[in-house]
Amino acid sequence: MSKIVCLMAALLVLASCGADGEPIRPTFGAGVNVSSSGVHVGTSVGVSKGPISVSVGL
Repeated sequence: MSKIVCLMAALLVLASCGADGEPIRPTFGAGVNVSSSGVHVGTSVGVSKGPISVSVGL
């Protein structure tokens, strides 16, 4: 009986902390723009989880 209670408690803790949800994924982007004023290189790094993403352009 105590094994079942411990298993249920462990599953409850796992579900409450979000460990069974979508993982946080790193993102990376790079681009090169060529115009009459020269060549510009841009990069961005960030993270996304589900519909939310945060990125920083460098």
